[in-house]
Amino acid sequence: MSLVKLHVKKGDTVIVLSGKDKGKQGKIINAMPNAGKVIVEGINKVKRHSKPSVKVPNGGIISKEMPLHVCKVQLICPACNKPTRIAHNLSNGKNARVCKKCGEIID
Repeated sequence: MSLVKLHVKKGDTVIVLSGKDKGKQGKIINAMPNAGKVIVEGINKVKRHSKPSVKVPNGGIISKEMPLHVCKVQLICPACNKPTRIAHNLSNGKNARVCKKCGEIID
């Protein structure tokens, strides 16, 4: 597997562009650059049946988030609160993400 440069990172607020959760917003819990996927809080939830174990003493049906491909999410700019693409500009000697709509530095 090759390392994929992601346009989003952990803690970013994103909107889902396609699939059953299209139009929903959530925060990124986990980013997986090796797989090119992200896990978004409250999005792409599935139910899993689990046997009793140390973690889950009673067992039962557990609901959890599954990974989404990174191309299915778009960053929401914290400054203008709109879904946006990003540009990369040098700021203070570091490569910073910049909102294409309002021009604000995201991180």
